[in-house]
Amino acid sequence: MPRDPDPAPRPPVLGMLLKGYPRISETFIANEIRLLEEAGLAIRILSMRPGREAITHPVVAAIRARVDYLPETFLKNAHRLLFRNLRLALRRPGRWAAGLHLALRRLARGGNPASLRHFLQAGWLVERVLPASGIAHLHAHFAHSPASVALYASVLAGLPFSFTAHAKDIYTTDPAQLREKIARARFVVTCTGYNAQHLGRVAAGLATPIHRLYHGIDTRFFDPGGALRFEARPPFRILTVARLIAKKGIPTILDGLARLKGEGLSFAYTLVGEGPERERVAGLVRKLGLEGVCRLAGTLAHEAVREEYRRADLFVLGSEIAADGDRDGIPNVLVEAMCMGVPVAATRVSAIPELVEDGKTGLLVPPGDAAGLARAMHRLLCDPGLRRQILPAARARVLAAFDNRRLAGDLARLHREALEQASRRGS
Repeated sequence: MPRDPDPAPRPPVLGMLLKGYPRISETFIANEIRLLEEAGLAIRILSMRPGREAITHPVVAAIRARVDYLPETFLKNAHRLLFRNLRLALRRPGRWAAGLHLALRRLARGGNPASLRHFLQAGWLVERVLPASGIAHLHAHFAHSPASVALYASVLAGLPFSFTAHAKDIYTTDPAQLREKIARARFVVTCTGYNAQHLGRVAAGLATPIHRLYHGIDTRFFDPGGALRFEARPPFRILTVARLIAKKGIPTILDGLARLKGEGLSFAYTLVGEGPERERVAGLVRKLGLEGVCRLAGTLAHEAVREEYRRADLFVLGSEIAADGDRDGIPNVLVEAMCMGVPVAATRVSAIPELVEDGKTGLLVPPGDAAGLARAMHRLLCDPGLRRQILPAARARVLAAFDNRRLAGDLARLHREALEQASRRGS
């Protein structure tokens, strides 16, 4: 009787560690996962907490990856965390002791008790999820807590890990803690050249590769659907899409808009987004006399945001460096607006000049310069010649350097090489 052929071996799986999933503010991560799946990678999502928003992007429904949620807090999950860690300590006493030693050292260095929670979460992950999962390599999105869990899981399981560093996670993390993660990682990805230079200084002397890969956007989704509008007519439609947090510079924008209103410019302003500074923003709108021209739209679905772009004559963002060091990288909303044929006025901070070249693909002013931002907005609204020069150049810049399908191909090659190396070591 003929023997049945052996089943095809399962492909190695990439474990993707996330802070939360799904999150509307991190749609770029969901897009990345879907594109990596389309490139043939098998992925398992490991999230530190569920999504907390009522709205999700349609791409989430297209993702095939299984999702496992780690116990989020210690107090509510102490029994689960301690039980799995006890089992792991009995099965792998040497590795568990090494992981605990690392966690205690990082706790002593940084003084953050979350180090122990991250260690216990990693132990839960290694003992509860990794067996029979096929995960051969761990990749964390964000250099703070997800990369911490990946670091400890790497020690506990003997798996390689890597991480993507974005913005706040880079600049609000203790450099010594960050350097240790870089030193132990197989590679690091970051989304701007500005970030890559900073990480290179933190990692001076280390051999870990640091790759700059822009996030990119779905340029087919953000298509203007017609001819670019070189002439805008009052009342002008001005748009901002941003979380209502300090680094977005919303007060600077509102101050600039009040100056335009004082000059007699006719416009309607829409602010899309939510955040902890909503009450402060609403108060500023009242204080500056902008109630009649300002709409706080809250969080909108991606399709609704695209319609806001289509109606807009101008996109404005006032990014700045927050008091705690937090800052933007290249905000995807700027890329989306430029792709949609909307001129952008923004601030010269962090990596924004890597996308927006002043006078060629948009206008830039110093952060906090409300008067300068008002002048830039006025020029982009009222100078058809400037719009005719900027709009095609801005869209061409996005299509050339920020198409997420091409960029995902570069990222897929990195992950595929890591998975192949891990599989060879494990065979």
